[in-house]
Amino acid sequence: MTYAVIRTGGKQYRVTPDAVLTVEKLEAEPGATITFHDVLAIGTDAGVTLGAPTVPGAKVTATVVEQTRGDKVIIFKKRRRQNSRRKNGHRQHQTVLKIAEIAAA
Repeated sequence: MTYAVIRTGGKQYRVTPDAVLTVEKLEAEPGATITFHDVLAIGTDAGVTLGAPTVPGAKVTATVVEQTRGDKVIIFKKRRRQNSRRKNGHRQHQTVLKIAEIAAA
């Protein structure tokens, strides 16, 4: 089984071919193809290849499925005995990807 560890949006993800993944928002239309060159590690049946910091020549290709938004996070601030309350909400923009191919160097 082949897998790769990629870095996008300040986070690291372990991906396999045909996996569906939700990441931070990427500027791409649904149906577009994205190539990640920030491959930190590649694992195969023969072993694991670690990068320093990235594996040279390795790339992961993915297709954008949709642009969506995450669950609502409620921010509630209260100062006790002051009759002071603030309620706010936030929904993070996300991109759903389908991993197409993992190519080692």
